[in-house]
Amino acid sequence: MSDFDNAWPTVETDRVADYEAIRRAVAFITERRTAQPSAEEIAAAVGLSPVQLGRLFSRFAGITPKQFLAAVTLDAAKRLLDDDASVLDTAFEVGLSGPGRLHDLFVTHEAMTPGAYKSRGQGLVMRHGFAPSPFGIAVLVATDHGLAGLAFADPGGEEAALADLVERWPAALQLRDDAAVATHAARIFDMEEWRPDRPLRVVLIGTDFEIRVWRTLLAIPFGRTTTYSRVAAHIGAPTASRAVGAAVGRNPISFVVPCHRVVARSGDLTGYHWGLTRKRAILGWEAAKSWQV
Repeated sequence: MSDFDNAWPTVETDRVADYEAIRRAVAFITERRTAQPSAEEIAAAVGLSPVQLGRLFSRFAGITPKQFLAAVTLDAAKRLLDDDASVLDTAFEVGLSGPGRLHDLFVTHEAMTPGAYKSRGQGLVMRHGFAPSPFGIAVLVATDHGLAGLAFADPGGEEAALADLVERWPAALQLRDDAAVATHAARIFDMEEWRPDRPLRVVLIGTDFEIRVWRTLLAIPFGRTTTYSRVAAHIGAPTASRAVGAAVGRNPISFVVPCHRVVARSGDLTGYHWGLTRKRAILGWEAAKSWQV
């Protein structure tokens, strides 16, 4: 059963409008990053004054446009990889102090049984809804076990993003319930709610291999990146980088299970299901939050 026939309202909020301007700014920065454009040039490209641009980035990430430019350049991604070989091992074996601990203290997870995965959600009640986020419209799917899906959409793309999630579990009972997912959204995108005493519960629904990959993603420290090959090595499948890439791309819980933190060995951001511009924006946002902690 589904309630997809219900009208899907347009999200008109300051946060979504902010992201639309951020998206244009990040795209411009990406195209011109070797020239390191000035704040005035970035502002002109998105139709804002330098003062308006500064306020926008302050609301979005708490930093200046030039600081954000540094955070989303290719060189910054490479710097995050400088000690990549030890990132996952350290996170798993001894943990990290400071901002690197934010994410793993915020999330607790469980995996559905293989039988539940094979049944494509039979017997599950899945409630979906949408909310504004710093990265566009967030589409969320939750079960009684916890958050099961999080996607992003631009205005007009909400239904397609929702379908991409719920079609993974065609036998589940699908219900539209904005109120049920609103609490998840509020906690995910407000870092003041990232608390170890009230962890966000997520449920991983996938193959055994996918779940191994997704659990490894949860160990990548906040504000850092790693590579597909390192993830493959960590799960004991060093020759399976391509399969790891496919599993990363199938991650149904964007941002919370941080598939955006996996990049190519060169530091290139490579693919992202919700767009490379959004991936750059998320990594820049995380870098900014790390600097502030």
